[in-house]
Amino acid sequence: MTANPIVSREEWLEARRALLVTEKAHMEANDELARQRRALPWVEITKPYVFDTPTGTVSLADLFDGRSQLFVYHFMFGPDWEEGCTGCSFLCDHVDGARQHFEHHDLSFVAVSRGPIDKLEDYRKRMGWKFRWVSAAHTDFNYDFQVSFPPDRVKDGKIIYNFTPQDYSPDSEELPGFSVFCKDAEGKIFHTYSSFSRGGETLLGAYQFIDQTPKGRMENINGNLMDWVKRHDRYDDDGRTTAKACCGCHSNAKAT
Repeated sequence: MTANPIVSREEWLEARRALLVTEKAHMEANDELARQRRALPWVEITKPYVFDTPTGTVSLADLFDGRSQLFVYHFMFGPDWEEGCTGCSFLCDHVDGARQHFEHHDLSFVAVSRGPIDKLEDYRKRMGWKFRWVSAAHTDFNYDFQVSFPPDRVKDGKIIYNFTPQDYSPDSEELPGFSVFCKDAEGKIFHTYSSFSRGGETLLGAYQFIDQTPKGRMENINGNLMDWVKRHDRYDDDGRTTAKACCGCHSNAKAT
């Protein structure tokens, strides 16, 4: 049932201590990576971006909400979509728990999409999220930060994503990522960092749990979360109980 060797407790401890050396080196390397990230040069943002909210329009400066740092998640939700991206939804399931802490540490959060604000609000309420979500439907923000692309460029495969010209046509005009901004005492706004593609994986707390387990991610079809992740209100069961019929009167009843 297992390909792993079965050993004594003493042998296991020896192997575990050896792995601990590697884990500590990895953690120290990650600390150094974070230091280099913080040391990146900044770009001043002078373009007057205006976003739609349920109560009117706001500027990029307004999204800081009195703090000096802003984390923007580029959520894939196109103008004609009825639901948000499954992967983006998975990531944003992790936001509110963390947000109740980092908002007390000079960091604001907002999700930004090109979908109309009424659709974004409906989906946010459906998913039970409390974080702020604004629409970039009437601004160039998503195009300028290379997470949305004109249809002709998608068709021709002439897009720049993850800082690199791409020679393929993505499945949609939207792709995910996140960007970080800082506002100084004079009110000037600076773009300090962006990450795309698998960069958002560092924000997925569920993976941090799963990666500790012997079975790991078990993503053997597409090699990514789309092999198993669903919107959290679309799972058929909780992993223990399965839908089954009892007397036939409740065909979708779950075992308890």
